[in-house]
Amino acid sequence: MATPVFVGDEVTAAGYRLAGARVRVPAAGDEAAALAAARAEAPLVLITAACAARVDTGALRVALAALAPLVVVVADAQRGAMPPDLAARLRGQLGLEA
Repeated sequence: MATPVFVGDEVTAAGYRLAGARVRVPAAGDEAAALAAARAEAPLVLITAACAARVDTGALRVALAALAPLVVVVADAQRGAMPPDLAARLRGQLGLEA
């Protein structure tokens, strides 16, 4: 079974490492390259919202829309940047929430 890859800050990476994921902690400006490398080697890529915010919007959209590997934006350990609430967004688009 292939191992998931986490891309994000060192503190959050420590927790994912303990859970068995491989981790990548990119230097400032290397987030897009780290995401591309993780996508090339893993069936599941977890990237923090803060790290994802520093990736080119077009490249991030392509990664999130791809069927494989699955890319998921997650919160970091300090909850400094939160991923978007997709359920609330969908409810709003359907007119179920104001």
